[in-house]
Amino acid sequence: MYDQTIGRLPQWAQPVAEYILYTGLENTLKIAAISVALSVVVGVVLGTLLTIKFKPVQAAIRLYIEVWRGLPIIVTIFLIYFALPSLADELHLGVFREVADPLRAAIVGLALWGSAQIAEATRGAVQSIPKEQHEASAALGFGWLGRHVNVILPQALRRLIPPLVGLSVGVIQNSTLASIIGVPEVLETATRSQNRLAVPTVDPATLAIEGGDSHALEIYVAVFVLFFLISFPLTRLAAFLERRLV
Repeated sequence: MYDQTIGRLPQWAQPVAEYILYTGLENTLKIAAISVALSVVVGVVLGTLLTIKFKPVQAAIRLYIEVWRGLPIIVTIFLIYFALPSLADELHLGVFREVADPLRAAIVGLALWGSAQIAEATRGAVQSIPKEQHEASAALGFGWLGRHVNVILPQALRRLIPPLVGLSVGVIQNSTLASIIGVPEVLETATRSQNRLAVPTVDPATLAIEGGDSHALEIYVAVFVLFFLISFPLTRLAAFLERRLV
């Protein structure tokens, strides 16, 4: 991949690297950060409410979890990107037209999947707290909300940290699905770059045909290395935290 004479990137590689890093990686990290944040907020609330012994609430949240965990993420993204705006037009709900933006659709789709995962993990973490903790906090005069906010959730969130790190890895990897609807994330920018390089060009001075080499091997190996450098430390961190915190 490198120029043998001076050890620098060859001429074709510099614009490709800049495009992948400054556009693709930026969008990938943006999708991951916002999706994980939404997943945590929604998932923790739903998972906590799922522990309430009230059948209608449990049934509604359980339906949410099973639907978004059961659907392939790409189907969810298609529903949000293609179907929801069409439904909004029929029902004159203009607020939903904003999800027609590919980046927003990818974020919402991954957030739905992630929040379902976090909700189930939160339910397990909350229910793993000994009943004595609930009874002791109730004896101190805490109501249900105060009991969970001040006593139960701080302990449960400690046990949720490893799954949250693992979720971040899953969201980063699944962000490549956003390329299906045209979001210029890492994989999409790599594909666009190799397609552009594969098209021969004519030098106007000499009329010689140049290019025509897609450099697909080098580009996709670089994408592999980039995802590995992001994911591997996070997976090791999740394993370390699981040993220390759970």
